[in-house]
Amino acid sequence: MASSKEYLDFILEQLSELEEITYRAMMGEYIIYYRGKIVGGIYDDRLLVKPVKSAISLMPNAIYELPYEGAKEMLLVDDVDSKEFLTRLFSVMYEELPAPKKKR
Repeated sequence: MASSKEYLDFILEQLSELEEITYRAMMGEYIIYYRGKIVGGIYDDRLLVKPVKSAISLMPNAIYELPYEGAKEMLLVDDVDSKEFLTRLFSVMYEELPAPKKKR
């Protein structure tokens, strides 16, 4: 099942206080970038983020889910209704995220 543009728009609105939030559509899903780094994505209308230490500490009871078959597990963000929480989550995760790979 592909994710809806409406859900993407909702998440982008929740993150509107952060600058440089971008996304890329990929096979019916959406990869979410913060300041050029991949934070996570929207898969089957679920917001999933990379399981970095800061995300795990902010969401100690988060469920690990597969974005798609064959992928690495990611953390399911349960509290998408809180703009404040999502802004804080993305902000604290940024330093731990790997730098984008250089294109050849």
